[in-house]
Amino acid sequence: MSSAVQASPASSARPARKPAAGGTKAPTLRHERTFKAQGIQLLAGVDEVGRGALAGPVSVGIAVVDLERQKPLAGVRDSKLLSPAERERLDPLVRRWSVASAVGHASAGEIDSLGIIAALRLAGNRAWSSILGSGIVPEAVLLDGSHNWLSPAEQLSLFDQPVLETVCEAPVHTKVKADMQCLSVAAASVIAKVERDRMMRDLHTEFPDYGWDVNKGYATAAHRNVLRAAGPTPYHRVSWRLLGGELQDAGVPGLEGPSDD
Repeated sequence: MSSAVQASPASSARPARKPAAGGTKAPTLRHERTFKAQGIQLLAGVDEVGRGALAGPVSVGIAVVDLERQKPLAGVRDSKLLSPAERERLDPLVRRWSVASAVGHASAGEIDSLGIIAALRLAGNRAWSSILGSGIVPEAVLLDGSHNWLSPAEQLSLFDQPVLETVCEAPVHTKVKADMQCLSVAAASVIAKVERDRMMRDLHTEFPDYGWDVNKGYATAAHRNVLRAAGPTPYHRVSWRLLGGELQDAGVPGLEGPSDD
């Protein structure tokens, strides 16, 4: 599962000045610009969404910025701080603002077969491949969190990781709460969230009882109640303990595996 890339010239959007929801400061390019001292001009901000859901894909967004020319973009926040309407409004603006942008996905089946970390790597490298396919080659990556799950895993057999045609070979730098502080990463979170939410709304039309148009595959009480009554769909991560072991104890086929999140 993957998506198309969009490439565009850097925008001259006006700076973001207003504080974010909850009183937090708006993300800036201040941290990204520290990479200029290393001779880096094109930096890829990366963030994931859907990691903790019970159903649907895990999705990874990439937003590339030009550290020599990029201007801030007003209104962008970590996607969790934005309403659905705000995310939908910002999505095309972020894609035009970015030098290049892409979202990659790994399906529930891939999560079950590979594990969540390898599935994140697969989704991220699908997005990375799209970025490279647009002719843009970022010189470094800024990844939200403390663990570099994007780079090729070391010391694993071929049976323990997916085979990727393209892998991220740029230096990857991690930063805790980068989605709250760094504009490139917040932008990546917006496009990833919008694209995944649209996918879950589409899947909702196939399995409307689970409420994916509202819960987007996450473990709400209503989602758990339907899962308890009707069992998992092909889009559920059946290797996980979806109801804390309830379904396994009830002998539902395909749910014997351990939790992986």
